[in-house]
Amino acid sequence: MKVDIVYLIIVLAVVFSSMVLHELMHGLTAYWLGDTTAKEHGRLTLNPIKHIDPFLTILLPVMMVIASGFVGGMPIFGGAKPVPFRPDRVKGREWGAALVGIVGPLTNLLLAFICFAIAWFSGILSVENGVIVYASGIVAQILMAGLLVNLGFFAFNILPIPPLDGSRLLYAVAPAGVQRVMMTIESAGLMVIFVIVLLLSQPLGSVLSEIISAILKFFTMIFGA
Repeated sequence: MKVDIVYLIIVLAVVFSSMVLHELMHGLTAYWLGDTTAKEHGRLTLNPIKHIDPFLTILLPVMMVIASGFVGGMPIFGGAKPVPFRPDRVKGREWGAALVGIVGPLTNLLLAFICFAIAWFSGILSVENGVIVYASGIVAQILMAGLLVNLGFFAFNILPIPPLDGSRLLYAVAPAGVQRVMMTIESAGLMVIFVIVLLLSQPLGSVLSEIISAILKFFTMIFGA
């Protein structure tokens, strides 16, 4: 099955723009809470080059686009280089760090909602017999990529696995022993994510698909579909 090159370019453009906003919100929130680490490292910027991770930002989304051509419904997800910040320097300590972590995925969720709303009110997207359908054309492809990629980013990054953003919420409520284990895992950096993606791609894809499906159902309920 051939890969749609135009759609691949659209997806990469959406990945880059969504990833930049995701990481920028991490940095701005940390800065607002008193930590200047992201600013010191030049990460309070809209320049995508500062945020790109070759695997998470480019190779992984491309792999997902190709896989979705062969395996229907395969979610598109990815990430970027984590914005550095010092949890001990933010106001609120664990809960401040949790806010820094969660604001990134919530940014993606908001972007997905905006894309859904625009597609809905423009007639590009509709629901027929409980199934979401959308029109053809370049605008439809951009909006649907914006919707699905951002939902994939949200679902992937909200997982409570260090160093993903969802782990920051777990840090805030976990006992000291669990926190120490999480810190050990986090010290391995993105290698943990590489291993999970490469070895557990099918169950991971199933979990993300369930999360995305639930959010899409919620969106349709909001609009009375």
